[in-house]
Amino acid sequence: MNFLVETSARHVHVTEADLETLFGKDYQLTKKKDLSQPGQFACEERVTVVGPKKELAGVSILGPCRKATQVELSLTDARSIGIAAPIRESGDTAGSGACKLVGPCGEVELTEGVIAAKRHIHATVADAEKLGVSNGDIVSVKIDTDGRSLVFGDVVVRVSDSYALAMHIDTDESNAAGCGREVYGEIVK
Repeated sequence: MNFLVETSARHVHVTEADLETLFGKDYQLTKKKDLSQPGQFACEERVTVVGPKKELAGVSILGPCRKATQVELSLTDARSIGIAAPIRESGDTAGSGACKLVGPCGEVELTEGVIAAKRHIHATVADAEKLGVSNGDIVSVKIDTDGRSLVFGDVVVRVSDSYALAMHIDTDESNAAGCGREVYGEIVK
């Protein structure tokens, strides 16, 4: 069974409080487009991520707001701005990298929250059954591309009926596989 493999570019998730610090009191995110995962969307709002070496301007915010602010970068992005970003599942930010976020109305200093997202598959319960996997399983996924096909190991499976079936990789991983716009993967044993 094949499934869509999407490239997740650098982005930021913010709390309501941090959103207000960055953009002003009572500010609301502006939806630019829906993402593949139900209820998730890319926003018009962008921030600058500042590290010890340099900064990344124009980093997208994804909505809706979350309980904790989190910055997801590729390892190349993180190293280029001087941040040690561990590879983690989303939400697992304890002891992760630090940075400063700069918006048009203010700045937020994060003592932790910068990660390189662990590659993962979102699946509904029914999709997981068809794939023969369970929540938390670690699998390998083969991606066939023109001249750069490869197998990604250490892919975590995340199962919930609030998800839509798709695998997420970062830009480093996407470039390594020569991914284009529409790429599909398959779990291999």
